[in-house]
Order: sequence, then C-alpha cells, then structure tokens
Amino acid sequence: MEQQMVNVSAAGPERASAWSFVRNNMREYGILIALIAIMVFFQIVTGGILMRPVNLTNLVLQNSYVVIMALGMLLVIVAGHIDLSVGSVAGFIGGLAAVMMVHWHVPYLLAAVACLLVGALIGMAQGYWIAYFKIPAFIVTLAGMLVFRGLALWLLEGQSVGPFPPTFQLLSSGFVPDIFGGGRFNMLSLVLGIVTAVAFLWANIRSRRHLEESGNVEEPMAFFIGRAAIIAFALVYLGYVMATFRGLPNVLLIMALLIGIYSFLAARTTIGRRIYAVGGNEKAARLSGINTPRLVFLTFANMGMLSALAGLVFAARLNTATPKAGLGFELDVIAAVFIGGASMSGGSGTIIGAVVGAFIMGVMNNGMSILGIGIDMQQMIKGLVLLAAVIFDVYNRSRA
Repeated sequence: MEQQMVNVSAAGPERASAWSFVRNNMREYGILIALIAIMVFFQIVTGGILMRPVNLTNLVLQNSYVVIMALGMLLVIVAGHIDLSVGSVAGFIGGLAAVMMVHWHVPYLLAAVACLLVGALIGMAQGYWIAYFKIPAFIVTLAGMLVFRGLALWLLEGQSVGPFPPTFQLLSSGFVPDIFGGGRFNMLSLVLGIVTAVAFLWANIRSRRHLEESGNVEEPMAFFIGRAAIIAFALVYLGYVMATFRGLPNVLLIMALLIGIYSFLAARTTIGRRIYAVGGNEKAARLSGINTPRLVFLTFANMGMLSALAGLVFAARLNTATPKAGLGFELDVIAAVFIGGASMSGGSGTIIGAVVGAFIMGVMNNGMSILGIGIDMQQMIKGLVLLAAVIFDVYNRSRA
C-alpha cells in the first residue's frame, strides 16, 4: 500500500512537470504540430496530390526564397526591428543580375557575387540610419521598399529581361546528380536523408547530455524522444520521396546549409546571444557593454545579403527578371517568422521555428492552389492565420 502511494505521488509531480513544460513551450511544439496537421489535412482533401514527389519538389522550389529571407528576418525581428524592403530588394537584385548577365554579358558567377555584395551594401545603408541615427526601422525600410521597387522598374525599363545562362538557372532548377548511379531511383537523395537524420539525432542527444550534466534539462524525455523521432522520420521520408523523382534540388542543399549555419550562429555564438539580448532589453544590453548599434547594423547588412540571394534564386527559377518580381514577398516572410514563434516585441524566436513557419505558409499556398481556391480567399486565410499567431503571442506574454 505504501509503495502504491509512493508511485502515485511520484506520478503526480511528473504529470505536473510535463503539463508545465507544455504550457511554457506551447509555441515551439504548437507550430510543429500545426505543420503536421496542415500537411495531413491537405494530403486528404487533395486526394494525395500534396505529398507526391513532383509536388514536394515544387513546394521546395516555390518556398525556397521565403525560407532564405526568413533566416535573416528572424534575426532582425529578434533584435526588435522589422524590414519591409526585402521583397523590393530581391526584385531589384534579380533585375540587376539579368542586366549584368543578359545585356552586359558578365560571367554568371561574377555577377552573382556582385549582386550579393550590392544586397549587403543596401542592408548596410538602411541599417546605418536605423542603428546610428535611431530612425525607426519601419520608416527606413518602408522608404527602401518604395525606392528599390522604383529602381527595379527603372533598371528593367518596365520590361522583362531574360533568359539567363543555363548554368545560372541550375541555382534553382538544377538537381544534385546521383553519384551512385542508381538509375531512376536517386540513391544519393536517400543516403543524404538518412545521414542528415542520424546527424540530427546525434546532435540532439549530445546537446541533451550536456544539459543533463549541468542540471538544466526542462524537456521531459518522452517529449524529447517524440520530437526527435518525428523530425528524423520526416528527413528520411523526404529523402526517399525525392529519390523517386529527380533527387535533391540544388536549392534545397543551399537552404539546408544556411539553416545549419544560422542555427549555430543564433544558438551557439556570442554574437547570436547578444542579438537576443538587444531585442530583450536594449538599454540593459548597452549598459552591460554590448555594442548595440553595431549589432543592429550587422543584422540589416545580413538581411540585405539574404534578400539578394533570394532574388537570385527567384530569378533563376523564373528564368527571367520582371519589374513586379518580389511583390508581396515581405508579407510572406514576416508572417512566416511570426507564425514560427518569434515575438513581435523582440528577444525571442528560433531559426527552426522561422523555417517551420515558412513551410506552413508554403503548404497553405500550395494546398489552396491545388484545390483551386482563389487568390482573394488565400490572402484572407493567410491574414487570419498571421493574426491568430500574434494574438497567441500576446496572450502567452500576458499570462507570463
């Protein structure tokens, strides 16, 4: 009898601890559950079209530029600012790349590097006024949105420019060749999926052991195992599905590399921790010796460079540069970051959350397009989803 009472009393605190963890981490787990639920829903209502290999490939290609820009936007929002110019910068850079390659016959590699540098300079120019003159980012980047939209129209003279050299098109439309020579089944895609899943599990187990050694573990073991298993399975499944079509798109490897770099930057480096400190309390961060203007300046320079990369990827996918390229991109990018768990007041958010938020937006766009839902209704639904995410963030903060 006494043993039973001990077991019941031990189970009670465990359940309470698990429930407390769920409440404190609702955003992180909620977005992952939401992505799975949305994918299952559209897989059912589209009759299995959503998860077909060709559609998954299209989903990656269509969503690549949003994911790339979301990585930079996450850091900007974490620092307590926002960038409304990213879509216009991406469109302008795509136009600049087209003029350099098609009209001036600049080699594609040199033109791409030059475009990335121009993007970084644009970010520096905007970040300079925000960081050192304390002009609100909303005003500076709103002005940038108008300026670079006008520059794109001027540069392209109101016309589409293309096509791009075939080698440049491979940036977005190319696929990684199968070194194993597996015929119609791309063995390299499956192998990379398995290797990535194993690396992910190893990194998570290693991180948890370090937390256990320091006594800072908050996540219950059941949650840890469930989350890691779901993500690892998704990575292997994605590799398998891609292997049955044409393999891994080049842009998917670019995205994976960037996600890895920025995840490490945000979570494991001094500059990443300082960006979070600036967003949490800029005055306290400045008093503790952090050079807050320089950090804000660098986040906007990084945002400009990633916007340029997204512009190159989008232009390569369309095989042409148009004056309207990038229109509305900033809305999808900002929505992806907020849906992914970033706080509108700054100081919180994760790279993985931003990526999941971007894919939530991408799956919704793709699924609604398959169902033939009009663009008007799509915009309304995405707006309501964004509003719900912000309301949820405000509610959680009011309870804290």
